[in-house]
Amino acid sequence: MKDNFNNTSNVTASGKYVITSTAGEEVRAFVPNSLPPHPPMQLDPGIYDIMERANRALGRLDGVSSLLPDPSLFINFSVRKEALLSSQIEGTQSSFSDLFLFESEQAPGVPLDDVQEVSNYVAAMSHGLKRLREDDFPVSLRLIKEIHEVLLRKGRGGDKQPGEFRRSQNWIGGSRPGDARFVPPPPESVLSCMANLEEFLHDKPEPTPVLIKAALAHVQFETIHPFLDGNGRIGRILITLILCAEEALQEPLLYLSLYFKRNRDEYYERLQRVRTHSEWILWLQFFFEGIRETAQQAAFTAREILSLFEEDKRQIEDLGRKAGSAQRIHTLLKKNPLVMIPKIAYQLGISQPTITSILQVFERLGIVREITGKQRDRVYVYDNYLKILERGTEPL
Repeated sequence: MKDNFNNTSNVTASGKYVITSTAGEEVRAFVPNSLPPHPPMQLDPGIYDIMERANRALGRLDGVSSLLPDPSLFINFSVRKEALLSSQIEGTQSSFSDLFLFESEQAPGVPLDDVQEVSNYVAAMSHGLKRLREDDFPVSLRLIKEIHEVLLRKGRGGDKQPGEFRRSQNWIGGSRPGDARFVPPPPESVLSCMANLEEFLHDKPEPTPVLIKAALAHVQFETIHPFLDGNGRIGRILITLILCAEEALQEPLLYLSLYFKRNRDEYYERLQRVRTHSEWILWLQFFFEGIRETAQQAAFTAREILSLFEEDKRQIEDLGRKAGSAQRIHTLLKKNPLVMIPKIAYQLGISQPTITSILQVFERLGIVREITGKQRDRVYVYDNYLKILERGTEPL
């Protein structure tokens, strides 16, 4: 289809509108201009100052995480928190407890599809990071499609062409295209738009500072909306992949979706104002402030977790002959703060009576809490640890 637009009235600084037909009606679909923006953005010293503060916060986050006795614990927690928050922005109702129960093959307290989506997000993020690190793979269209396939391969979305760019028109908001809040590019424009995005990610036609690159790429991806489902989640995974690929972060420790969730209306408004009014600078300010704020919160959380582990370790060391087995159970609780006695016995090779006795001691010390109230199939939660993990993840 040929672009059907007026060069003087329909072209904006951030894209153009084309007329397309979908669902029996004609609509104006938005096709973004190539990145980087042209004319170039005028970045004043204030923007560079905010960006520098964001970079410093990321550096401190990397530094704090290295103090943890097992950094992989914090990495796994961060990825899961980002998965929960990003999925909640899209409407799921899962909690950390639901996710841990699901991963332990126990029944979560929300619809299975909701927690499956979060689990898929964890798998998709992990797949992307593995490809970057172990396979030396670049952030590319191929990688984005692979991640999308993992994201939608189970549960809802399995019929929405996982791993394939859309071949039909979609829209955002509204019950039909005619009253949509935003209509992305027609399907025949998707591949060329995504090819341009890939060029930008590979520093063509020119290198772009990493935080600016991540900010612009996220807007561009969300504007193209190249898949039938999962665009918001993939767009937020893309931020993490860019930061890790370009070593602004050594590990995926930033759960930026916490900031997007807390400022959800402004998040969507800032994305839309880039399209309609070319407000790139205001988007950068919003994005950089989110990086700074979330990195600071994540660093504080890492220190808080370390302090809790050390305090509980000191209590356990005073348990005498039980201390050895108790330390092993404590280590397991760090990896999964919701446990059942048979599962501990299977994983650690400790007898169930010994585990029961130690968990009763942990209850008296305030380390764990039994949450079912039942005599059988009891579930114990590492209470203070889970409270730290769940901060900010209350469903919308």
